[in-house]
Amino acid sequence: MKVPLTLRIAAAVEAASLAALLTNLATVHLKPVTTLLGPTHGAAYLIVILGTLASPTPAAVRRLALIPGVGGLLALRRLRRRPTALMQEK
Repeated sequence: MKVPLTLRIAAAVEAASLAALLTNLATVHLKPVTTLLGPTHGAAYLIVILGTLASPTPAAVRRLALIPGVGGLLALRRLRRRPTALMQEK
C-alpha cells in the first residue's frame, strides 16, 4: 500500500519532536525549546491521527496512530506490510 507523504512527514516530525522534548527535559530544560517543540509535537500528532482517518486504512492502523509519540511510526510500519495481510485485518 502506498503511504501518503503527509503521513510519513508527520510521523517523523512527531517522533523527532518527542525525542527533542525528552532530551531537553533530561538535560538543560530550556523553556524556549519546550515552547517551540511542544505545539509542534502536538500538531504532528493530530496530523497523524487525521491522516490515518482520512485515508482508507484498516482499523488496526487507526488504533496504532492513537498512541502518542510513536503511533505514527507504528502505523507506517503496519501500512508498509504486504497488502494481502492488511486486507485480512479489515
